[in-house]
Amino acid sequence: MRDKRPVDELSIEELERILAIKKREERQKRLSRMQREGRMVEADAVEAAPVPQQQPAPQPLDPVEAALAQLTQGGYIEDAPLIAAPEARPAPIQIVPPEAHTPRVVERPAAPAFDDGDTPPPPKPRNKRKQRRVLDVLLMVVEIAAVLGIVVIAVNLFGAIQTLERETSAAQALADEQRRLTIPTIAPTPTVRLENVVLPGGHIFVNGVPQFNYSEVPSHLVPLVESQWVQPPISRPPRTSETALSIVIPRIDINGSVVQGVDLDALKQGVGQLPNAINPGDDTGNVVFAAHNDIYGQLFRRLDELQIGDEFTVQTETRIHTYRVTETRIVDPNDVSVLENRQGATATLISCYPYQVNTQRIVVFADRIS
Repeated sequence: MRDKRPVDELSIEELERILAIKKREERQKRLSRMQREGRMVEADAVEAAPVPQQQPAPQPLDPVEAALAQLTQGGYIEDAPLIAAPEARPAPIQIVPPEAHTPRVVERPAAPAFDDGDTPPPPKPRNKRKQRRVLDVLLMVVEIAAVLGIVVIAVNLFGAIQTLERETSAAQALADEQRRLTIPTIAPTPTVRLENVVLPGGHIFVNGVPQFNYSEVPSHLVPLVESQWVQPPISRPPRTSETALSIVIPRIDINGSVVQGVDLDALKQGVGQLPNAINPGDDTGNVVFAAHNDIYGQLFRRLDELQIGDEFTVQTETRIHTYRVTETRIVDPNDVSVLENRQGATATLISCYPYQVNTQRIVVFADRIS
């Protein structure tokens, strides 16, 4: 009878035997189909092998009777197949006499063997530890890639923030500049510069200390000077490569440094240069130098000895400029016209006159010749 057990209750050997039987049946079907289609040729010339006489098929024996016979006669029951083909009948149980029974040793192969000789491939061993190690390595690689991705995103985000801040600062600066352009400019309060109304170098003595001679200011400008002029803080123009550094006048034995400014403190240090934004190296403009004649070294005491044609030099960081005297003039302290620019590159030397009287100014004009 057919085995009606479910697949879950069958063992691996039984399932493999069923698979082998199915394969054999399929092979038989293919052979039958090939015979029907005439794809197999029967060998008529081959002599048929002698067919042994068929013994009468043993009658099927009831399992109970077989067991009783074994117990009473000492017979041996041959093993029958575990599972028969679906269309085959159960194999009969044969009774073997004791004297005809020969003990035999059945060797079971390590791998299951089937009736048709097919042997399934051995199962591949699974190294779970190796698989887990490979999986751990893959997970570690994924985690490292994720961390690197986060770092790259953070760096890009930081750079974007910095760029945004710079663009914002630039936009704010531009907007602030545009707003400032719309603010109206308030007219500055006029202030009086003494060098605009009085030539430099004038002084008087008060308790034995030289001070600026305010009496030289023209009478019509005295109220303006008293109300607007305040002694400015001492600030010198920044030094550049074209700033005058020294002046040499051979005729009156002058070889000294030049100080920026013509105020009283500047002239204490030496020959002063009027801060009118003109340098000796300019193509046009009037460079003005002033010094005292009876105090603080009396540098320009002999300035009246200069004659037309005498030469003197002014040195800067880059070159030495030579000037030639063209005119000498005695003027009033408020004749500021001598400070104006003349044609070409010129120089003007100013000091008080006469010696220890200082009621006038001596002015020497010169042109640059090299």
